Formats: sequence, C-alpha cells, structure tokens
Amino acid sequence: MEPIFLRPLGAIHTPYREIAGMPIQSVGAVGVAGWIELAPEFQAGLQDVAGLEYLILIYHLHRQTSARLSVIPFLDNQPRGVFATRSPQRPNALGLSIVRLVAVDGLRLDVEDVDMLDGTPLLDIKPYVPAFDVRHTERVGWFAGNAHRAVQARADERFTPPAGEAA
Repeated sequence: MEPIFLRPLGAIHTPYREIAGMPIQSVGAVGVAGWIELAPEFQAGLQDVAGLEYLILIYHLHRQTSARLSVIPFLDNQPRGVFATRSPQRPNALGLSIVRLVAVDGLRLDVEDVDMLDGTPLLDIKPYVPAFDVRHTERVGWFAGNAHRAVQARADERFTPPAGEAA
C-alpha cells in the first residue's frame, strides 16, 4: 500500500510536558483544561462546533519513536496484542480522545479532559454524538477487570523513549 501523508490542523495545548505521570485516558483527566489552536485555513470548518458539548480528537502521538505488536498496557501486567489495547506504541502513532468543549474563540477551542502531551499535532475533530458513538456491550476482553482503573492510572516509563532516542 502507498503511504498516507496527513497535515495537522493545528496543535493541542495541555499542562503535560512529559509522558510519565500523565493520564492514560481522558476519563482520568476530567476537568483538566487545555486548548486547541487551529491553523487559519481551517476556520470555516469550525462553523457549528460551538453547539457541541464533546469532541472526538484524532491526533499524532508525536513523541512515540517505536511501535510494537505486543505490549504490556498500563492497565495490565500481561503482554497483549497492540490492537487489543490503547497503547501509544502503534504502527501508526494515532491517538483518540473525547474532550469537553468549553468555548470557541476564533481559531482557539478551549477544552477539558485533556490526556495528551502539550504541542500534540491535531489531525481531525469530529463531533461526539451519543446516538452514534455509545455502544452497550458485555464483551470487552481483558479490559473487563481493568477498565475501572483508568481514572487513576498514569503513564509510566513503559512507553517513554529510551535514553538517547528522540522524545
């Protein structure tokens, strides 16, 4: 397959400067404030965004320098297939978070529940629509006994680039 090239829409700004210690999911960052600064050429795309309460952000995990197909996720101590986890060490370093929209002011979107690093390149914004996005399920695999821990769990050295690698 041919490579795909994506252009960032702007940057996500958060209080997190380092991977270690940051929340691993947005449910662990409730109320943590951040903002998105969009590039001017995307302003027209913000029409009607102010009427939304939550946004789905898709972004580049720009400080990930390696990928693995088997990882030990933050919520477990067993090796798991990367596609059965939300590990940042993915073949395509893409992240996804649901954030609460607080305000829109020109090219700036004030948001809460941020769980990404400061300066993260934003690739897309989508509306969170419960009628489309909420699925009630009984089968969540290994997360069944672990998902509740995401509220308190924080990133550790597991996915921090080793010394000498670019961060």
